[in-house]
Amino acid sequence: MSTLFDVEAPAALVAAGPRPLTIPTVYGLDLSLTCTGISDGTTADALIPGTRTGHDRLEFHRRNVRDRIPEETSLVVIEGPAMSLGYRPGVEEMTYLRGLVMHDLWRRRIPYAVCPPQHRIIYACGVANPAKDHPKNQRHRICKGMVRDAVVERYDVPCEGRGRYDQADATILAAMGLHWLGYPLVVLPDTHRRALDGVTWPLNMPAVAR
Repeated sequence: MSTLFDVEAPAALVAAGPRPLTIPTVYGLDLSLTCTGISDGTTADALIPGTRTGHDRLEFHRRNVRDRIPEETSLVVIEGPAMSLGYRPGVEEMTYLRGLVMHDLWRRRIPYAVCPPQHRIIYACGVANPAKDHPKNQRHRICKGMVRDAVVERYDVPCEGRGRYDQADATILAAMGLHWLGYPLVVLPDTHRRALDGVTWPLNMPAVAR
């Protein structure tokens, strides 16, 4: 299968064995004001608010995330803020959105974890900056493409259209949650698994693969 970028192929990854008949329901959320990615590890979607702004946009994301995540969900893994970006337009509104979603999950008694962006990249690619050999002004875009390629090739989850990168990020987050609970979708090397140690997992919740 062709990829978006001509990069060295990673070590072959193998399936984690036959899927159990019953596995926990886990969702990954890549929250964004303009396009939120949501995935259960096997499918992915993008929630796009269109021309909505302000409270109307926040409510669109809150309502749609709530509608997509059922009550029996075992765990939701949310991408945390990119601290290295500092304060910029939209940061305060993103903080509100993240808080709204977390509070809504808390009210529904659905456990959630917060994953720093770099650990999501490590789980997908094995390193935090897989595009470091490319020109600096292209690294962010190329890195997004590399994560998407990893999702499509490793998990066979289509990530297409405007929200393809958000879908891919959400799929990685869901895969991390399943892995932490002891249900890895594929067998990964230590270079990738170490990303799990950087996530703020919920307290008082049994897990197998940390």
